[in-house]
Amino acid sequence: MAHRCYNLFRYSLAVFGGAILALSLARLPSQQLAWPFFVLAFATITVASRFSVKIPKVSGEITIADTLIFLTLILYGGPAAIIVAALDGLGSSLHVSRKLRVVIFNMAQMTVSTFITAAVLQTIFSTTRGLYKLEPVHLSFAATAVMAVVQYMTNSGLVAVYTALKNNTGIWQTWRTHYLWTSITYLTGASIATISAHFVGGLSIYSLVMVSPIVAIIYLTYQTYLKNLATSDHNAEQAQRHIEELSQYIAEQQRIREQFGQVEKMSALGELASGVAHDFNNTLATILGRGELMLRKVSDPEIRRGLEIIVKSAADGAGTVKRIQDFARQRRDHDFEAIAVDELLMDVREITRPRWKDRAQANNVQINLSLQINTEAYVMGDPSELREVLVNMVFNAVDAMPEGGQLTLVADELQGSVEIAVSDTGTGMSHEIRSRVFDPFFTTKGKAGMGLGLAVCYGIIQRHEGTISVDSQLGKGTTFRIALPVAAPKQQVKPETEDAPRLRLVPNSIRPTVLIVDDEAPVRELLTEIMETEGYDVVVAENGEQALKEFARRDFKAIFTDVGMPGMSGWEFARAIRELDSQVPVAVITGWGEAVGSDEQANAEVDWVVSKPFSVDRICEIALEIAERSGCAVSASPAVATGT
Repeated sequence: MAHRCYNLFRYSLAVFGGAILALSLARLPSQQLAWPFFVLAFATITVASRFSVKIPKVSGEITIADTLIFLTLILYGGPAAIIVAALDGLGSSLHVSRKLRVVIFNMAQMTVSTFITAAVLQTIFSTTRGLYKLEPVHLSFAATAVMAVVQYMTNSGLVAVYTALKNNTGIWQTWRTHYLWTSITYLTGASIATISAHFVGGLSIYSLVMVSPIVAIIYLTYQTYLKNLATSDHNAEQAQRHIEELSQYIAEQQRIREQFGQVEKMSALGELASGVAHDFNNTLATILGRGELMLRKVSDPEIRRGLEIIVKSAADGAGTVKRIQDFARQRRDHDFEAIAVDELLMDVREITRPRWKDRAQANNVQINLSLQINTEAYVMGDPSELREVLVNMVFNAVDAMPEGGQLTLVADELQGSVEIAVSDTGTGMSHEIRSRVFDPFFTTKGKAGMGLGLAVCYGIIQRHEGTISVDSQLGKGTTFRIALPVAAPKQQVKPETEDAPRLRLVPNSIRPTVLIVDDEAPVRELLTEIMETEGYDVVVAENGEQALKEFARRDFKAIFTDVGMPGMSGWEFARAIRELDSQVPVAVITGWGEAVGSDEQANAEVDWVVSKPFSVDRICEIALEIAERSGCAVSASPAVATGT
């Protein structure tokens, strides 16, 4: 449609301009065809049209020939001015482009605009010739202003319409942006023409000589102005680029601040959860251990039933605490292994198949999963944790596609990192939800969700020294991207041979003694009762310093120690023991659960790490192993019938 209007306008203007030019040639008085007119026409097409200034940002130019057109209009009338204007259009077109359509358009628009200017002057002042002689003087000034304004409006308007239709832009916007400021050339040209005609009274060599330097000065001044304008445009473009770069920098800083804030929230919540879990584990250890001990000593069915309920409730509580610890992820070790990314993604596909395929099909929903693995790289990590992250994201993607859709898992290697993307074509997320999606306890599933899934995923990826981000649009789907450092495949470590030195088995009828160190009295009493039941004598200590004094006074067959104690920690105590005795078995019993790292266990050279709450059976197993290592003969105290 725009192209059709463009052609219609161009052809109509060419026809109208051609008709006007032909009429002007026919009406031009023969007495005007003297040398001054031919000099003026020759100067217009050869000299004036060459002094042009390019219009910024469009393929067009303006010339100073308007002064000569106005001078011709004042001295010779409309037909002569129209012919000179057509010659100016021809000369300026040949200077810019030799395309026929460009030449015809420029000649036509100059012809039409000059024709309209002459017609308006004829209507208002009844003549165009001798406008500089009008009395009173203000009429002469008014005629000059009308001549300049009409020529400016018609000329710039026709060119603006042509440019707007050609570029499919708004006419007003095009005119205001590119042609509004050209009014100065028309006002200056009309003023110079009127003043020259007033003082000279006709066209002569003298008038041309007088007008030429004025026109040249105007041209040079205007060209300098346009150069400054071009410089300003260049500076404005540079400023715009700087603004865009600054905006990108601000956006990146905002993203970093949000990510840092997320890390702080996760860290604070993790510390809180970890501390609460530790205290609960100490409490549950006493409840669970006492309950199991009492079950061994009673036979009354009603009492046993009550104790079984207590033990089961304590075990359920331990499971809840473990989930809190899983969320906190307060591990201080990096007991990672090399994981093949392709195997990881294939495992996730098979694990989640019942959810995205079987269950979806049962609900008459079609979900297709596409697996695109473009790398054979390995990453260092905990395979169960990374599977947990990806499985959680796949499940979220399935939930986001209640009507079905496409689920895609992609793995690529980019600049030393493996990027895993989980994409869906589901409902997507708003900006507000996207900004809070990793917040703990934030959920969009109502009572069906607890808001910990993605928060846990975030913590896991952070511990793996990776990054996780999300892109989402409402109605278009969501993509989660995980970036993990690439690691070279590691050779599987062969299991160590069990050739560690053992204590020589020497029959001994004396009850062996163990040292129990814990700042919690209920835990000390529970461990004491279990070990005494297993045939050991027990010495207890409330802290590491007291325990070292006891260790210096007597011979112990084993040591049980807590980790979190005031003053000296359990790890520090274990290392101090190892400096005194490298053979005595040491068991660490801690309320921190799985947060204890294998590197800490190795550094302290401890033999067992037991998480609270522990079962009586687990402590009995350690007691039996202590007896086997030390060669001690222990006789367990007889327990009351346990029943069935």
